[in-house]
Amino acid sequence: MKRFSRALASWTVTVAVLVACERTVQAQPAAPPSAGPPNIVFILVDNLGFGELGVYGGGILRGAPTPRIDRLAAEGTRLLNFNVEAQCTPSRSALMTGRFSIRSGTYAVPVGGAADGLTLWEITIAELLSGRGYATGMWGKWHLGSAESRFPTHQGFDEWFGIPRTYDEAFWPSLNQAAGLWPSSGNKQGWSPGIAPPEPLLEARKGEKATQVGVLDLDARRTMEAAITDHAVAFIQRNAAAKKPFFAYVSSSLVHMPTLPNPAFAGKTGNGDWADCLAEMDFRTGQILDAIKQAGIEDNTLVIFASDNGPEATDPWQGDSGPWRGTYFTAMEASLRAPFIIRWPGKVPAGRVSNEIVHVVDMYPTLARAGGAEVPKDRPIDGVDQLAFLLGQQENSNREGFPAYVADRLSAVKWRNWKMHLIWQVNMYDTPQRLPLPKVINLLTDLKEERDAGATSSWVGVPMTKILVDFEQSLKKYPPIKAGTPDPYVPPK
Repeated sequence: MKRFSRALASWTVTVAVLVACERTVQAQPAAPPSAGPPNIVFILVDNLGFGELGVYGGGILRGAPTPRIDRLAAEGTRLLNFNVEAQCTPSRSALMTGRFSIRSGTYAVPVGGAADGLTLWEITIAELLSGRGYATGMWGKWHLGSAESRFPTHQGFDEWFGIPRTYDEAFWPSLNQAAGLWPSSGNKQGWSPGIAPPEPLLEARKGEKATQVGVLDLDARRTMEAAITDHAVAFIQRNAAAKKPFFAYVSSSLVHMPTLPNPAFAGKTGNGDWADCLAEMDFRTGQILDAIKQAGIEDNTLVIFASDNGPEATDPWQGDSGPWRGTYFTAMEASLRAPFIIRWPGKVPAGRVSNEIVHVVDMYPTLARAGGAEVPKDRPIDGVDQLAFLLGQQENSNREGFPAYVADRLSAVKWRNWKMHLIWQVNMYDTPQRLPLPKVINLLTDLKEERDAGATSSWVGVPMTKILVDFEQSLKKYPPIKAGTPDPYVPPK
């Protein structure tokens, strides 16, 4: 942080004093509409790049139309500047807590063998909504705790089906099976369950120990999305019949590597596995939307479709970043900008498109407000309430910028349509390079982030530096939780 501060100081020496900078707009939060607490369905797809969906310029250009998701966008609001964190675990942590993941010790995808995930001190959006009488369910990848004590059903969810970590681990048993490499054969190079146990498929309910119902291998990977959708649909039907408000967190498995379609979709597009998976994603989304409509709750159900990250970077599953440059695990726009669609009939404007900045941390206070819950007051919450903006009650977002971390490296800062890079990295496999001076990008005139505009636009250092200074001061006042911190965690006084 000190090295960043020195670089910033040298770059902004001719800029006006920080106290003159413009602050992030903080509009008064909107009250939720009076029709009763809405059901909330949050479909978070996995590593879907900006340019994949038809409504974002992909669809048939990527080998498969996406009519159901495109129609969802037409029925609601689509954001062009929805921002996430650079990796799966950080984005999911930010969604659940409303806090940048650097605060929670969840700033990187965990590697096996060490404690990982959210401490139980964190208060998730599921806990907030559960406290307001919501039924809460989650299906798919959790990625915020591999130990039983940190599973979703210990973090506010009534039920869960899925995996604790990531889909990469499907390779472990399956590659050995294909090559005939089993420990009993005397092979010392292949995977051994005695060294790294296979990732379990789990079902769990609040107050009960999770039950293993399978093992993640390539066959299970292919059928994972169907199982996730079936669980979500049953949950929606059950709670709609009981007239109980619910929060359904559908943590989609698509299009995370290995990107493999369900057998029913294999070969359907004629354009390969990736396109088949895009077609399956659209179909599964349609199944959930149909369940909502058939249950007669469409008008009082807030649906969000979003991605946790930018596109995959690994051959042969690379995604498409649309007009942007880069991949996830970086601070490039292709990493930070993700698809986001929200529908709430009669409340969220239909057909609206906005380039206003929204961050995934903003979902926490926004959904809390919609559900009638209050956010915690005993910790810094980085998210800002965007309900009035999303309901069309104001044109501007309540956020103008944010710091962008890649793992624990402060890599960039965004403000309005500008970005300042402190560390340069285009692809996840590139070596991060600390810049001697920050690199300033005008995101309206340079979508590929190729030209440094710092020499002629140094004035943007004022609001950008203010964002960084304020956040640095916040980290000093509220020291971040270290990765691997065990429970119980008690913040320092």
